[in-house]
Amino acid sequence: MSTKTKILEVMKQAPDTVFSGEKLAQLLDLSRTSIWKAIRELEKEGYRFEHLKTGYLYRQSDVLEPNEMSCEALPSTQIYLKKSTDSTMNDAKNGLLSHVQTPALFVSEAQDGGHGRFNRPFFSPEGQIYMSLLIEPHQTFEELPQYTLLAAVALALAIDELAGVSCEIKWVNDIYLDGKKICGILSEATSDIETGQISSVTIGIGINFSIDPADFPKEIAQKARSIFNNQTATTTRNQLIQLVWKNFFELLDSLPDQSYMKIYRQKSLVLNREVSFTKQQTQYTGIAREITETGELVVDTPTKQFKLSSGEISLTHIEKYF
Repeated sequence: MSTKTKILEVMKQAPDTVFSGEKLAQLLDLSRTSIWKAIRELEKEGYRFEHLKTGYLYRQSDVLEPNEMSCEALPSTQIYLKKSTDSTMNDAKNGLLSHVQTPALFVSEAQDGGHGRFNRPFFSPEGQIYMSLLIEPHQTFEELPQYTLLAAVALALAIDELAGVSCEIKWVNDIYLDGKKICGILSEATSDIETGQISSVTIGIGINFSIDPADFPKEIAQKARSIFNNQTATTTRNQLIQLVWKNFFELLDSLPDQSYMKIYRQKSLVLNREVSFTKQQTQYTGIAREITETGELVVDTPTKQFKLSSGEISLTHIEKYF
């Protein structure tokens, strides 16, 4: 165990205690110079300490750590953290090829090759949340739960609880706050040709945690924001990640109960609103009436009723309808 890790372990166990350099040196059997150097290195990594006349006081820090984001269903030994990656979805694919124990979570501080539905590029500045969960359900397609919808509910509930807000879900895979997108979800599955079962599912999530509005590219500045927009975060990324997956696995364990669909509909941004979409190169406008148990969006247009699959279309316009 490194000196930095030892210092963090001691100070986190007594978060309101001021530790002098001498006291830390005695506890860890190290020199005061080693303690001072380690504190400086930790501060460079993002850890926060208050420097008092009597010593150091550890302050809550927003540095990603597997043991801080783990939960009962997802131990820290199955969480893989990187400083930077091209895509956590690719990390999950590589983890599958390496036969990692699942469920496995792949997290990165930054990514430069992230993408959403229809392979759209994903704005991925450093210091946000980029993660992909790899699971191996070994079920037929018909037996699979609606993982994208389930993850959306788990995420929305976690954000509401920790940030003290009320976010909405734009069918099928986006989380919105005050009319702007704060998160996108992407699910991909691989099947076994011989058995006809879905052998693995990867759920990728990108969250705008805390970004200055001025830093968003012009083309998305009017459409996107972060959870904490020019304000002090009331939670850490570790706490949010932990609660997202705690919620997710609790909802998964409660199946075949469909209670998560009730929450999904309650938080829907599109139900009973006018939506526009393109299907087979034709533009349609209608009222979103229902979201089925299998996640399809039922839209009434002046000419006919459509039952839309998430893989077929993308909503282009949403308006309140009274």
